[in-house]
Amino acid sequence: MSKTYKQRKEDFVSNHYGGTISEINFVTAVAPAAYILYSVLQSRLRFFTPYGSLQFFFDFLLNAVAILFATTVYSSYPALLNVLILSPAIFIYFTTRAAPQRIVPVGPKTGKDKDVESSGHLEMPKKAFLTVYRGAMMMVTCISILAVDFKVFPRRFAKVENWGTSLMDLGVGSFVFSSGVVSARVVLKELDAFVQAQKRNEKYNTLTAGKRIQATIKSTLPLLVLGFIRLASVKSTGYAEHITEYGYHWNFFFTLALLPPFVHIFQSLLFFLPPRLLTISNLPFIYSMLSVLVASAYQILLETTGLKKFVLVGEREQWGLIGWNKEGIFSFFGYLAIFLAGMSAGGYLLPASHEPASGKKSRFGPLSKSLLQWSIFWIAIFLVTSEWRGLGLQVSRRLANLPYVLWIAAFNTSQLMAFYLIDYFFIGRGKGTEEENYRLATPMVLEAFNKEGLPIFLLANVLTGVINLSINTLDMDNRLAVAVLVGYVFVLTCAATGLGMIPWRTKFGGYLGL
Repeated sequence: MSKTYKQRKEDFVSNHYGGTISEINFVTAVAPAAYILYSVLQSRLRFFTPYGSLQFFFDFLLNAVAILFATTVYSSYPALLNVLILSPAIFIYFTTRAAPQRIVPVGPKTGKDKDVESSGHLEMPKKAFLTVYRGAMMMVTCISILAVDFKVFPRRFAKVENWGTSLMDLGVGSFVFSSGVVSARVVLKELDAFVQAQKRNEKYNTLTAGKRIQATIKSTLPLLVLGFIRLASVKSTGYAEHITEYGYHWNFFFTLALLPPFVHIFQSLLFFLPPRLLTISNLPFIYSMLSVLVASAYQILLETTGLKKFVLVGEREQWGLIGWNKEGIFSFFGYLAIFLAGMSAGGYLLPASHEPASGKKSRFGPLSKSLLQWSIFWIAIFLVTSEWRGLGLQVSRRLANLPYVLWIAAFNTSQLMAFYLIDYFFIGRGKGTEEENYRLATPMVLEAFNKEGLPIFLLANVLTGVINLSINTLDMDNRLAVAVLVGYVFVLTCAATGLGMIPWRTKFGGYLGL
């Protein structure tokens, strides 16, 4: 009996084994490579200043189409694509002189920008490398959401069924990690207020339970609504589902919605620590240890109880709603650990970083040491858990187990270090003001994807549904599929940049920072 189109679609995205971490690293290296070319064009030629239609076109090619090609056309030759991108960058860099510093037009500051730049005694300015990192992560995520439904997108990049690593597994974890990075801002502000009160020998009154509950509801409710809207739309349209991804009713929005309550609980417990430990410099260590503790405790439960067997092969009907949604419910603890690891990174990345008081500039920038140390930390413990004799744990996105958490943290801190070094080397050492350097170093396309994260993520999901319900993606010729994907990414890019120009737009995009 021949299968229905829906069954074929479900089979197409199911039962995959993934690929190697080294290949994934080569594919994702396209984003830093594109940023190198962008930075060279800016630092040597000021190509993107002023910014017009031509600049937008090349910005789109570099930061959208290049990433799309890395996951489709050049999926088997990512190293070649990196070489093609880096070659003109190397040529321009060694054949031209640095362009003279000149004033870059700076747009009016929004209320959100003012809030970021001024938070009492603690400065948290906008940083180009963070914007580029989050924008590139969102770009890869949005591309993969639709591309996975076409044959031109390799099956080894699709989400793995049980054990293994893939590009899409990396994407969903990185999405949570990057949200954690910016969410550290709230904790930093409160901790800074506590530190200042301690210096004045005053008692610090932490936020009341009522205010924390109010903040939790504000972050959680929109995501819950989106989760139920997605659930209703999928069930009502008969859309193809990958049940073993999150479960029968669960979806990614529900996972995101559950994060704020736990984050606010941990934030409240923070102030039970001895006051001498509650410093800005200690925050990354506290949250990284909390992340490892949560992930390790969850891994112990998986290994010492029947939980792992239940999630992977257990009967659904016997346990009702829990059984039907076991993947989403239990993998949440892994995603919580990833979010906490992201908050740890935000603890040292968000505050203003200054050169030593001696006046001697660091060769690789003031943040390079912290990024290198934390990258080594996450990579080392990932290797211990996955390679050490006696442990040898395998990565599982379905379980969101300890090796998966550590892999996500290791990759993202390393990626952040790459973007930071590029930003600092080509632009950050310039003589312009902090705002001027930010404008020079930040591609408008990636800034738009970063700022309008949630609306664009929603639009990507809607467009993916519309395209899948409108055309046969399984049997489409690869060249036509790439054309459809380029058009899809172009629509997303225009929408993101357009939203940033609307004066009355909401702060909806901020919910990705929870």
